[in-house]
Amino acid sequence: MRTGSVSRGRVGVIVAPANPSAEPELTRLLGSRADMHVARLPVRPTLPLAERLEGYNDDLPLMVSAFDGLPLSALVMACSEPRYLLGPDEDRDQCAELSAVAGVPFASATLATREAMEHVGVGDIVLVSPYQPWLTELAERFWKTSGLNVTQVVQVRAKDGYSSYAVTPAELITQVELAEVPGDAVLLFTGTGMATLPVLGPLSTGNDRTLLTSNLCTAWWALSHAVGQHVKLGRVPYRRFMAAQGRRPA
Repeated sequence: MRTGSVSRGRVGVIVAPANPSAEPELTRLLGSRADMHVARLPVRPTLPLAERLEGYNDDLPLMVSAFDGLPLSALVMACSEPRYLLGPDEDRDQCAELSAVAGVPFASATLATREAMEHVGVGDIVLVSPYQPWLTELAERFWKTSGLNVTQVVQVRAKDGYSSYAVTPAELITQVELAEVPGDAVLLFTGTGMATLPVLGPLSTGNDRTLLTSNLCTAWWALSHAVGQHVKLGRVPYRRFMAAQGRRPA
């Protein structure tokens, strides 16, 4: 992503309580162009996953008020899983309603990803998911309903089970390579809690793949609104962005 000479903004970020990757990755991706301010969703450890995710969606009107008047340029929900319980139209409509409540542009990670893929002109994707199979099926349905052609689903599993928080970059690289993903595919890594920046270099070397992640697309959307213009997404967006920031990609 490339920003040019633009002013610094403020981005509000709503994350799930135990998400270990959204803040570190968004911090790197936003770089010097925007400050990040974070609020965490409520902890409900006794609820089954589906009910907990429904609760996250229900909590959003309250969460957009958690910043208590802090002037923001944009506000994002860096959490994809709850939005897969909804349809794409409902997701977009709720984000529009929450933008009106917050007084600044608001997007879920899924809406930000949709807009990033529209910006790049993506039609076909390989979906890489660390979720439990039932949630991966919902994610696949969501993207198909959005108008995308999901040509392949790569179900990623951590050592101890399905968990976006637990899967390691090494496990992610190995399982994508074993899936024999085409060399010219667009890969969408869903899940803001999954560490994805370290895998983009290895999985894009020696091929023509386009690599997009929930955190990358969320950062692109937030930064575009923070600076008041679209920043650029290339074939390997993270590599381009880090070069523009004068740093080496991981």
